[in-house]
Amino acid sequence: MKINDNIVCKITGIQPYGVFVSYDDYVGLIHISEVSDQYVSSIEDILCVGDEIEATVLEIDDEQKRLKLSYKQANPIHPRIQKMVKITIGFQSLYKALPFWIEKTKK
Repeated sequence: MKINDNIVCKITGIQPYGVFVSYDDYVGLIHISEVSDQYVSSIEDILCVGDEIEATVLEIDDEQKRLKLSYKQANPIHPRIQKMVKITIGFQSLYKALPFWIEKTKK
């Protein structure tokens, strides 16, 4: 295994900030920012404990047997599909409220 390799690992735990996985005798973390390019409100909506997933190796710590991984690099979404998917939460709600806030501030 080396950096940029894709590996199949098993999800052992999920926290609000990321996903813990196991691979051979290594423990890995997929930070929430490496799950998707889209806004992720809850990782449990995407992944489950016990799932076997493919991830890209970002960093290897052989001494402590730890990995830093990326789910989104191993499972890219085609740009055309990404454009077709409407974001319903995240920045869009702020964007829609912005004109109201501007008008309110002017008064």
